[in-house]
Amino acid sequence: MDLDLRLVRYFVTVADELHFGRAAAKLFISQPTLSKQIRKLEADVGGPLLVRDSRHVALTPRGDRFLHLARQLLATADRMLREPAPHHLRMAHIFELDTSRVVADAFQAAHPGVRLVQSQMDSGRQLAALLEDQLDVAIIRVTGAMQAAHPAGWQHALLRLEPFWLVGRPGDPHRAAASVHERPLEVFADAPGTALYNVHGRYLSSLERHTGLALNWLGNPGTFDTCLAALTRAPGRAYLLEFDSYARRYAASDIPACRPQELQPVYPWSLAWRDGEQPEAVRAFLAIAHETAARHHWLHPERAGAAPLWAPPEDLTVVTASSGAPEDGEP
Repeated sequence: MDLDLRLVRYFVTVADELHFGRAAAKLFISQPTLSKQIRKLEADVGGPLLVRDSRHVALTPRGDRFLHLARQLLATADRMLREPAPHHLRMAHIFELDTSRVVADAFQAAHPGVRLVQSQMDSGRQLAALLEDQLDVAIIRVTGAMQAAHPAGWQHALLRLEPFWLVGRPGDPHRAAASVHERPLEVFADAPGTALYNVHGRYLSSLERHTGLALNWLGNPGTFDTCLAALTRAPGRAYLLEFDSYARRYAASDIPACRPQELQPVYPWSLAWRDGEQPEAVRAFLAIAHETAARHHWLHPERAGAAPLWAPPEDLTVVTASSGAPEDGEP
């Protein structure tokens, strides 16, 4: 019996949503029709793929395995149907953090004939989109969990160790460094246990465990202007632990930013791409990304105050595997 790709797409949508009502709305069909089609798919493959009751939908072990294969199948089908686009390159950004933007700017300047198709996705979604052939390259934090979940089909290389700064309040004095214990420490991130807790959040959770600090999780406003507005109206005295990308923009708005005294957290950004022969545009992008990292000294952040660099233990494995043995004093 032939496998109906339409039913496979229905299943993947339900698996993504884990809710028949939302999946049906996304597919523009009725919920009873979707349920019937999923039952037909399960009959075709000879076993249950989903467990559902009046309140919950979950994948069976077989459904989990089927989902991985289904994504590969649909990606292959999409590639077969899609007209080749040698002069397009698909990438994504994480809000207004500047690593991907700086690389994109350098690539576009060197290759103006290639059209960049750009989206906004966090690290986890970028990897999924890359493996599903919805992106051509990704600039993300690569974790051990990602590698364990997807042991094949992609490669990555360390691109940047982005420092974090302590951002004060409007009117604070300008200082070179401050203690992470001096004031409450805030983060613009979605907290553990929330639906949007992600790769960035897990980095911060690791920092909490390492330092013994209890971070104040403020949610993720996203764009810099929204973060700036939230910071300027925030009550009390605290420090915001912020990426270098945003901290320099706060400083330009006359909100002081300084280095942490005890340790220098760095966020490892990696460049990721699919296995196999790469189109010319992808090869060019990878080359530009590495040239940009070298030009900006991204793998050797400034050591103001000589605070030891820190990254979560799982990141150290990624860093070592990506870039060889670390230099003295670096992760």
